[in-house]
This record gives sequence, structure tokens and C-alpha cells, in this order.
Amino acid sequence: MDARLREAAQTGSIDVLYQLIKEDPCALERIDSIPFLDTPLHVAACAGRVDFMMEMMNLKPSFARRLNQDGSSPMHLALRNNRTQALLRLLKFDEGLVRVKGREGLTPLHHAVQTGEVDLLIKFLEACPEAIEDVSVRDETVFHLAAKNDMFDAFQVLVGWLVRSRHEAAQRWEKELLSWADIEGNTVLHIAATKNSSQMVKLLLEHMCGDHVNAKNLEGLTALDMLRKLHGDAIEDMVRKAGGLSGSLIPNKSISSVDIKSLRKKMTRFQKISTILSRGRKGISNEMRSTFLVVTVLIITATYQASLTPPDKSDDNSSPSLTSVVETLSVPSDAPTPSGAPTGNQFLLRKLDVFNMFWLYNTLTFWAAICLTAYLLPSRSICLFLLITLSLFGTCYLLLATYSSWSLRFLNYCLSTILALLVLFRIARYIRRRFVPRKKIFILVNIISICFFAVMLVPAVLFSESKLDFPYFSSDRSIEW
Repeated sequence: MDARLREAAQTGSIDVLYQLIKEDPCALERIDSIPFLDTPLHVAACAGRVDFMMEMMNLKPSFARRLNQDGSSPMHLALRNNRTQALLRLLKFDEGLVRVKGREGLTPLHHAVQTGEVDLLIKFLEACPEAIEDVSVRDETVFHLAAKNDMFDAFQVLVGWLVRSRHEAAQRWEKELLSWADIEGNTVLHIAATKNSSQMVKLLLEHMCGDHVNAKNLEGLTALDMLRKLHGDAIEDMVRKAGGLSGSLIPNKSISSVDIKSLRKKMTRFQKISTILSRGRKGISNEMRSTFLVVTVLIITATYQASLTPPDKSDDNSSPSLTSVVETLSVPSDAPTPSGAPTGNQFLLRKLDVFNMFWLYNTLTFWAAICLTAYLLPSRSICLFLLITLSLFGTCYLLLATYSSWSLRFLNYCLSTILALLVLFRIARYIRRRFVPRKKIFILVNIISICFFAVMLVPAVLFSESKLDFPYFSSDRSIEW
């Protein structure tokens, strides 16, 4: 870089900058063509010349992400030289500059964690929350770096921000980042254990489940094993109470997340159907999914509204043409008919009664739309509440269809139960992955199942059974479909 241009950047002289551009219009282009170089923006950021920085970024925005020979971006240099105003202006110009990786894959956020700059740390996360998932070349997260550098204040702020974040990926971050393993297989708990930091270990154990507490590094050691080497008795007791075990007591896990033995087995019918449904579900685009959900909701609304005003149940509501056809096609029988028993024509007319036909097609349409809606819902935790709502809505329809035929009432009861079981399965799987250690999942699932069925289905079933008159067990033995 030209010496006059470097001096102009150090002094912040914009007039000299444009004088040099007049003399050589390609001066900045030649600098941009060199892969690693101290650009005028690097020099101005290091010196804290904010006005010159903004002018340079307007002329050459690409300079903001360029690295010099030391692997530093302008934001890295401003951070190292405590140029707070320059740092904030760079952040305002482009929030993504927080994620620019410099030497060893360290971002400005990583440097703020290493130095314990809590104010800048929060400012960076507010501007670009996604920066928290960036890792160094050693696969170290910001939590690893905070633990390695004994920055408990920064570590505490990071954990507090993470558990309070409402970002769409916050749930995944909380699950993955606190149990993330670096290039040596060490989690943040391993690092905190080697530092013998009781505060960090205590804070981590409050947000980790048993599987993550007992994670092993590449040497086969858990956090408890490391604490035993350091003779950290107090912290060792803390980890043991949280379910910590020695690495020798934990079987080695495959590096793959897929059960290899299951791939050697022949697929069952259930697995084939599940695979087909899953492929079809993931093959639907978001726009198409939204369109389908709108259509299914309209169908559910229409069928439920129609069930509120069903046709009258009477012997005169069948179509005259249908009656004449039945009478024409019926074959008279000479055998005597028992008193009170329906004749062949009467039985067939009841089977083709408009009232029963309406409830049949309306019920099939309603439950097909309900099932399709449950199938189209994305796999998000918030959709559990939608599934619960659909299940409750199906129970409402079960009560509404109490005065239909016994077979349709039985069909509604079965479909309501199936939907309730589906909701139970989704809730149990979510709780197992999110909150509960495996050894307690069986008891918890049973408690949830009992409560769910008691609250939602039992009142509906009791009421529907009072109306459920099976044809062969009713007092007058009348045949009703």
C-alpha cells in the first residue's frame, strides 16, 4: 500500500484520500486484488478513525471482510486496540462482521469472550445471535473459550443469554452447544473440570442431562474421571449427584448416530410405511404445505358446521326415487316374518337412510382432514399444542355425533383414541429428548398417559356410552346402522 495512503488512513484525512484517487483511480482496485494485505480500512480501524472508516467502506465494502497477513479483519484490530467507537460503527455497517473468522478460526465474538468484555459480548449477540454457534479450527465454542480462559462472568452471561434466547434456533443451541465436543472430544464440562471451577461445573449441571454429563472424550474419560485426577472432592460429589459416572462404567458408543445393527435387519411393514410417510412429508415445500393446511382447515370447518345441522332422522326423509327402486328390486319372501322384525325393504331403506349416509360421509371427511392436518404439521415443539387442540376438537365431534348410528359412534370413538395416542407419543418423545433422563421416562410416560386420558377422553366416552345402543343388545332388538 502506498505510504501516503497509509498515512491518510492513520490521520483520518479524507481529502488526501480523494487526492490520491484523482492521481491514481485504480489505487484501491490494486489493493483489493491482493489476497492478504493491510487495507486502508485496517489501518483506520486500528487507529480509531471512524469517519475515514465509513468513507472507505462506502468506496470499498469488501475491505470490511478482508484479512491481513496476520489473519485479522478490521473488526479484529479495532477490538484488540480498544477502539470501541470504531467497533460499533463497523457493527452497524454490517452485523455479519461479527462472524468473520480470522486466525485459528476465531471471530470477534471469540476474542470478546477471551478478554471478558461482557458489554461487547452482549452487543455482538444482540446484533447477530447466530454468531454463538461459530467454532474455531479446534471446534471450540464460545463456552469452551470462556472456560479455558477462566472467564466465569462471560461464561455466566453466555449461559444466561442462551437459556433466555427466543431465537428460532435457541432450543437447538441450548441442547447442542453446552454438550459440544472440541477436536479432542472434550465438552465444556470437561474443560470446567480440568480448571477445577466449581462455579462453572455447578452452572453447567443445572442445564445438562445425564447423557451429556457422562460424555467421554477421545481418551475415554468423563468429567468425573478428570476431577478424580485433580482430587476435586467437592466438585466430584457435585457431579456424582448429578448422575456422573466413570468412563470405565460406560460402554463405548459408535461415532455414527445411526444404529448400524438395525441397517442389517429386514425392514418391517411399519418401518416401510413410516419411511414412505416421512419422505412424502419432507418432500413438501413450505408454500405447498401452507396451501394444504388452509384447504384441510376449511374442510374441517365445513364438515363440523354441517354436523351442527344434520338432516332429520325419520322414515320419510329417504328419497322417493330411492324407495321405488328398492321396492322394484326387492324379491318377496313367502316365509313368515317375526313380529316386530324389519322386512328386507325396511332394512335396506334404513341402511340407505339419508341421515345415516350423511353422518357416514361427514365423519369420514372430517377425520380424513384431521389426519391430513396432523400429518402436514411441521416437527416443532409448538405443534404439540396444535395436536392437542386437534385431539380435543375430535373429542368434541365425538360428542356431537352421539345421536348418529351406533357404528359411526364407535368409529368416532376409535379415531379419537388413535389421535389421542398419537399426541401422547409426540409429547412423550419430546419430553424424553428435552427434559427427562432415560431411566425415568417410563414412569413419566405412564403418568402423562393416565392424566391425558382422564382429562380428555373419559368424560366423552362415558357420555357416548350412554347413547351407544348396539343393535343386538338393545331392548327392542331394532336394527340400526
